[in-house]
Amino acid sequence: MASEYKLKSITSLDLKNGEKREVEVDGIDGGKILLAKINDTTHALSSNCTHYGAPLKNGVLTPDGRLTCPWHGACFNLSTGDVEDAPALDPLAKFEIVERDGGVWVKGEEKVIKASRRSVEHKCRPEGKEGVVIVGGGSGTMGTLQALRENGYKSPITIISRETYLPIDRTKLSKTLMKDLSKLLLRPEDYYKSAGIEKITDEVTSVDFKKKNVSTKSGKSYPYTKLVLASGGTPKRLPLPGFKDLNNVFVLRTIQDVEAITTAVGEGKKKIVIIGSSFIGMEVGNTLSKENDVTIVGMEKQPMERIMGVEVGKIFRGLIEKAGVKFHMEAGVDKATPSKSNSQNVGAVHLKDGNVLEADLVILGVGVAPATEFLKESGDVELMKDGSLKCNELFEVDGLKDVYAIGDIASYPYHGPGGNGELTRIEHWDVAQNSGRNVGKQIAHPGSPAKAFIPVFWSALGSQLRYCGNTMHGWDDLVIKGKPEEAKFAAYYAKGDEVVAVASMQMDPIMTKCAELMRREKMPSKSELQNGADPLELSLPAEVKI
Repeated sequence: MASEYKLKSITSLDLKNGEKREVEVDGIDGGKILLAKINDTTHALSSNCTHYGAPLKNGVLTPDGRLTCPWHGACFNLSTGDVEDAPALDPLAKFEIVERDGGVWVKGEEKVIKASRRSVEHKCRPEGKEGVVIVGGGSGTMGTLQALRENGYKSPITIISRETYLPIDRTKLSKTLMKDLSKLLLRPEDYYKSAGIEKITDEVTSVDFKKKNVSTKSGKSYPYTKLVLASGGTPKRLPLPGFKDLNNVFVLRTIQDVEAITTAVGEGKKKIVIIGSSFIGMEVGNTLSKENDVTIVGMEKQPMERIMGVEVGKIFRGLIEKAGVKFHMEAGVDKATPSKSNSQNVGAVHLKDGNVLEADLVILGVGVAPATEFLKESGDVELMKDGSLKCNELFEVDGLKDVYAIGDIASYPYHGPGGNGELTRIEHWDVAQNSGRNVGKQIAHPGSPAKAFIPVFWSALGSQLRYCGNTMHGWDDLVIKGKPEEAKFAAYYAKGDEVVAVASMQMDPIMTKCAELMRREKMPSKSELQNGADPLELSLPAEVKI
């Protein structure tokens, strides 16, 4: 039952439009709420983001009532508390507030105030026999099914995934090597039961798009009215001697992969070679360096050079080197050879420059390919050169009716800075979930417009990296502000005079503010930034233009 509690250190609702203020709740240990004002109305909400708990007082509030997390881009509707953008799943709680007796009072349940979220169940008893079939069990799937139920979709929802578990927070696998399923699940099993969502553990082998039917490895088939392809990516392996034949050569995509790696590592003190200096390789290297001898091998001059550039890549490398990781950059891999003590296990990685790196285990972080092999024999769909599916802004697959593709397998028209509507495939957790949210709403409410979102991702590289925008269509200059020597910086990637992406460390909420500016086509240009423009000082117009 809701009760009234007095707010500490505040005597009146004197906030200005656009202002946010976190206040403590008297009588609730650790209880806090957020006050925020737009259009002359003060709202009271949960104080922390429901994704990873970031304090929303440090977020970005827009004139149209979007409240965005300073860390990972999760966004909430200020008027309702509802989720606007991934990666948050739970909405914020909203509270009544009133001024009286020289103070401000909030009405709410103690447990809700302390939880800093509004719990949702999306209870549903599905109507009819056929509905949405989702192929895959990752972030895009979670975004789709949640948006379907949020928007009142009452028909059956079936997930078909070869992964043995329900959707998980896959980002924690590489960042922490977590393998505890209870800590990885995005939603508990009870949620799916209550929401009338069935999970089938099986592998899809083909789709008959004319008959609207999905076939699986077990010999079963599943009819659909709408099909969402969210099969994700398949980790690439090296087609070089030794890497396919020897044991203790791993990729990282699933909980089982983490279990295999941690088993091989054992109590530590292992020689570990990681091939690939992009996000997976760097995150895993950072995690394993505490108890092991870790070496990262990369082809570029600095880690993540293609996306981040030499200057920023050097910052990342310095952070990981402080953790004890060694690097062999501008290096090509020749082969892997067996261990002297066990000929079935890997024992060394040979580089093309003649260096031989001893290895008790090898982890490959050399990218992923769209997991669309099952579509090659389907006949009615044409895969793009990279194996992805061509989609429109609604993520509808080109040439197919009632079929959508999201996440790693989708190439869609990107209208963010530098995109110009060109087909773009983005392998980000956040993008998959946001595209799933788009598709879920479209299925539940046909004719809904595509919702604009700017790609966001994050990484743990000795310090927290935030990134928004996209450089898939190239960049030619870089403006760095802050103190890069202390890994405290904002890096602006420009193509011509247009800023197409922003990366930051220890500069929150600059990434979030830039993402909102990009949505409104108000991001400062390269020349404006060079002349001293500061995105944090710029006002946000209400109109979204992309």
